[in-house]
Amino acid sequence: MSNIEPFSPRGMLHEGWSSEVDDYAIVCGWAMGGKIFIVGDSAGGLYAFESLKGNTIWKNENVHKGGLLAISINSEGDIFSTAGQDGCVRFWSSEDGKELKKIEIGKGWVENLKYSPDDKYLAVALSKNAYVFNLEGQEIWKSEDHPSTISAIAWATNNELATACYGQVAFFDFNNNKINQKLEWQGSLISMVISPNGDIVACGSQDNSVHFWRRSTGHDAEMTGYPCKPSNISFDHSGTLLATGGSERVTVWSFEGNGPEGTIPGELGHHTQPVTSLSFSNKGMLIASGSRDGSVVVSFLEKNGNGNPVGAAFSGNSVSEIAWRPDDCAIAAVNSVGGINIWNFKVRTELQSKGFA
Repeated sequence: MSNIEPFSPRGMLHEGWSSEVDDYAIVCGWAMGGKIFIVGDSAGGLYAFESLKGNTIWKNENVHKGGLLAISINSEGDIFSTAGQDGCVRFWSSEDGKELKKIEIGKGWVENLKYSPDDKYLAVALSKNAYVFNLEGQEIWKSEDHPSTISAIAWATNNELATACYGQVAFFDFNNNKINQKLEWQGSLISMVISPNGDIVACGSQDNSVHFWRRSTGHDAEMTGYPCKPSNISFDHSGTLLATGGSERVTVWSFEGNGPEGTIPGELGHHTQPVTSLSFSNKGMLIASGSRDGSVVVSFLEKNGNGNPVGAAFSGNSVSEIAWRPDDCAIAAVNSVGGINIWNFKVRTELQSKGFA
């Protein structure tokens, strides 16, 4: 990392607590309004830690035969769901780790699941089909077969689900069982995000590019030049900044005005190996990036996508996932050897006026 000591917290990151799980820590998230931190490992273990000191609250083993692959926590944080290699989805209580419901969808890996914005539904993708379930575990809707395996899902609204696969992004009105819109692209789409207002869709592609569409106009464009597949992409809370991985740098595109076409993106070059995780703060203009080199860097962004680092730390190994606590006062990183690190994030008074607080 340039200009930052990589092996100890610096700037606005301060030591919180650390712990570990039994295997590769593959997913994580904050629950109960940030009071509980949940981690899932590749062996199928689920763990809940107390937010401030890291004490273990509960632990469940072998929750998915073959391994756990995905987690989604509802907005209230009291319920979450997991999926894995066994073709099952499970509903859990965040507070005590008790299983509430189990759904057996079919044979195969379930890598994508996500709660709707209003928490009434859970969307799941398995192979070429997307499903929507209610909180009782009843199947509300199932899509017809897609042209290929679904690689990503996202909610555009409470009642509109988007899916990405080879050659297309499709928007489904599952209540009326119809396709609202289909955006086509001759390439293998591997990741997808939708802006908060639902208008801009961005996808990382197998050919080391990022493709985006404006739904309102049908206009599309492509951002090329990435040395690796941009599997990590994220919008900020305003929907004007799109951060992308795809190298050891974080590339940030501004969608203000007529952007990003005809503009030069901002670049954050603080890692020595490819970026493995990106996470915008819940408010303000902060982005955290984690890398295969084990580094975690927090940067403050300007509206044009340029930015400067304001804190950095070392997680001990390749970062699997990063997650801001809901109050943005702490950030978590989990890594490929089961390590967990929580750093407290303290805002300097002179930066609060720039949009941190």
